[in-house]
Amino acid sequence: MNLRDIKKDIEFLVGDFVEDCLLFAMLHPEKDITAVEGLINEASDLADSLFDKVNHPAKDVKARTYYNRIGADLLTGLDGLCEKLSALAK
Repeated sequence: MNLRDIKKDIEFLVGDFVEDCLLFAMLHPEKDITAVEGLINEASDLADSLFDKVNHPAKDVKARTYYNRIGADLLTGLDGLCEKLSALAK
């Protein structure tokens, strides 16, 4: 996997989550919109931190291991955000 693919994955997955948040806000106008805005901000912060890690790799770790860890961080972060979005629906 090359850097371009990693960056595209970050953009796509975080963008998809933001779309889910906006869809939730439109389908549930009775729910608190500030909570959804907070989740969107968290998703943006996650993307920013991952892009920073991709653009400034650690020197003491093998490249493959380092970028696999970034992919795992992306999935873990988005999983947590999805759980928070699901909790808003209750």
